[in-house]
Amino acid sequence: MNLAQRVLIAIDWGTTSLRGARLGPAGQVLESREFARGILSVPPGQFESVFNELFGDWMDSPHALCLISGMAGSRQGWQEAPYCPCPAGFDELSQHLLWLQRDRIALVPGLSCMSGDLLNIPDVMRGEEVQIFGALQLAGQDSATLVLPGTHSKWAQVQGGRVTRFQTFMTGEVFALMTQHSILGKTLDLNGAFDESAFLRGVDQSQQSGSMLNKLFAVRTLGLFECMSAAVLPGYLSGLLIGEELRTQVDTAHKANAAPLILIGSDALTRRYTLALQHLGLTCQRWGAEATWAGLHALAVNLTRTT
Repeated sequence: MNLAQRVLIAIDWGTTSLRGARLGPAGQVLESREFARGILSVPPGQFESVFNELFGDWMDSPHALCLISGMAGSRQGWQEAPYCPCPAGFDELSQHLLWLQRDRIALVPGLSCMSGDLLNIPDVMRGEEVQIFGALQLAGQDSATLVLPGTHSKWAQVQGGRVTRFQTFMTGEVFALMTQHSILGKTLDLNGAFDESAFLRGVDQSQQSGSMLNKLFAVRTLGLFECMSAAVLPGYLSGLLIGEELRTQVDTAHKANAAPLILIGSDALTRRYTLALQHLGLTCQRWGAEATWAGLHALAVNLTRTT
């Protein structure tokens, strides 16, 4: 049965939130829902009942197909879906789907890769792989460098429609820790408006030689000596941390400049990354939540073609 004869239910089940969309044959969103029911809010063994409560009416059709991406496939989720190793594209993801109900409900597995250096350290993603493939579909590209800002920011390399490697940076989590659980938080006014000039000053400082640990402490002393106000210091800290992430990646992105640089994420975060990248001489495209639905739809199309 081809996808045009089925009802596609796309689900993005993350750590703190749950989003779903009922998609038309061309991938258009017919109806969407969002709940504060991330996997951390679901008691063990209750995922199926929560799913049925929130999306059971969408699944009433005998021809419904539901693909679920994100942390629902983690060890803390509905059921663990083993990672699909890179390099991987639609074919590999389709082969590694974990079916909860055969031909009706499946968990998308996420991706893993190895660093390839002396220690050969593993890296993983869950949910971002769907956004990556969705953004490529929307951009009409099969090769690109993709950046997914967030709590754990991802940089992925895609060649010929397959993710070849990626790296994770704890940029967002470090910002949260520094502002909420460190001495730096005492000198910051987190309610102030975003200050672009302070942000770019932080980006510039991150590109200078020296230890990031020292640069982080300087956020406090800049406030103590009234070199910067408490209202603009959060922007400076954000620029410092995002700039550090970019410092390790910009050379690679410049070398791969034949392929586009694509940002995927919330408007607020992708705006900051765009500012920083343009400041460092790189241009980029931006996509938001629509990348998830496009990715799950494209995966479903590939699945129905190969089964």
